[in-house]
Amino acid sequence: MTTTLLISILMTLAAAATPILIAALGELVAEKSGVLNLGVEGMMLIGAVSGFAVAVTTGSPALGCLAAMVAAGAASMIFAVLALSLTANQVATGLALTIFGTGISALAGAPFVGLTTPTLGLVFPPSLAADPVLRLVFGHSPLVYIALILTFAVWWFLSRSRAGLILRAIGESDGAAHSIGYPVLKVRYLAVLFGGAMAGLGGAYYSLVLTPMWAERLTAGRGWIAIALVVFASWRPGRLALGAYLFGAVITLELQAKAAGFSAFAPEFLSSLPYLATIVVLAVISVGRAGGNTAAPACLGKPFRASA
Repeated sequence: MTTTLLISILMTLAAAATPILIAALGELVAEKSGVLNLGVEGMMLIGAVSGFAVAVTTGSPALGCLAAMVAAGAASMIFAVLALSLTANQVATGLALTIFGTGISALAGAPFVGLTTPTLGLVFPPSLAADPVLRLVFGHSPLVYIALILTFAVWWFLSRSRAGLILRAIGESDGAAHSIGYPVLKVRYLAVLFGGAMAGLGGAYYSLVLTPMWAERLTAGRGWIAIALVVFASWRPGRLALGAYLFGAVITLELQAKAAGFSAFAPEFLSSLPYLATIVVLAVISVGRAGGNTAAPACLGKPFRASA
């Protein structure tokens, strides 16, 4: 394997892992507060189409990223009102959000099919990215570096800040947190909003960096991988980053096999590899936790009703 090919594979790996990592970080924070939002895929699609539409209209991919976060954050508030204020079933509401996001993104994106938009520029001088070796460090999209910074920021927030401690306390025992005066619903609303914004940013990565174009169901189910990744990482940001790059390696393997014309398996089988890996990982985790030992927040998915 030549150095150029190896660098190309590693660049592809980072590109494949980044949107999953960003979306998963948002879901991790929401779940740490005790909220299970299965609408990540729908919010990613809403972010992808909103970001693309704004970028095409304004010519600014940066504004597109901001619009993606706002649109997906707004969609997450629909979930929050239903699941938190009206105490609807979180699983059913999250699935409904995914269905809604898939449909509304297809409708809103119809006028933009076939169009292209400028991509986000490089953070570092192009001369650094031109070098074959330095390109591995300095040649990525800004969102790749933002994803790594966000990983550290989420770790610090959850483990070192007072606000993070409050959020984790609410996720573990919302009744006890409420009894000592912490605003359970406010914290959960903010956590869900953050999760939506991150899902939107992850979706925008597909339409503004990877392609950059709009196509129906552009995210191809990566939101479900992001949700599974949170479980795989045992709700820990460091493991989440490692897991995202592991799944990125599986996706890269699929792409490289197709590019090389590997014909031992059907293309459909190669496309299913990331999802097969997700199923295997979740199955192994489930077997390992059959005895009831789990790192999941104790109140995850449970509705909160304030007592008098």
